[in-house]
Amino acid sequence: MEFAFLISTTLLMAYALLAVYDGVFLHLYKFRLYDQKESRFEHLTHTVRALLFVGILLTVFINIENNNLFLLGLTLVLLDIITLLIDAYVEKDSRVFMGGLPRWEYIIHLLVNGFHFASITSLLIIKIKFTDLGISLNNNLHVFKNFEFFKLVAVNLLPGAIIISILHILVYNIKFKKYINTLKINCC
Repeated sequence: MEFAFLISTTLLMAYALLAVYDGVFLHLYKFRLYDQKESRFEHLTHTVRALLFVGILLTVFINIENNNLFLLGLTLVLLDIITLLIDAYVEKDSRVFMGGLPRWEYIIHLLVNGFHFASITSLLIIKIKFTDLGISLNNNLHVFKNFEFFKLVAVNLLPGAIIISILHILVYNIKFKKYINTLKINCC
């Protein structure tokens, strides 16, 4: 189980790094999806997923030993999957303004979502116990060697996830949108 925590932690970090690149740099800065008529609904799905990730971090990753929160978190994961399906469905029409979704960005989306759900799946292997009596939830996760490192990473991702969620919401505000559209960063 120690190795499963290490795998989940690594996947969570890979997800976070790629999600920041994709969700902040590409979607908000480079392509400004929130500002494109065709992409506004896609931006809404990204906003919902950003908010869901904050909830998933809190209930599935950070408070993993609380069974009630963990079960709530699994509901949030299900909602995240549904939102992902809607996002994928609208993406073709949403990216007409730029000639479609670039192949390289499609690959990034596959990796981001793969890392995201693989990190959750690794946790399910740790948390859920199948016995002769049925299914139960493991509450003694703190005894595993890499548990504290796993929690440290998850807790440290939370402020960034909250900021990104707020940023996704703020671009709906006309004044903030004008401000962010005036930013000229010459790095990329």
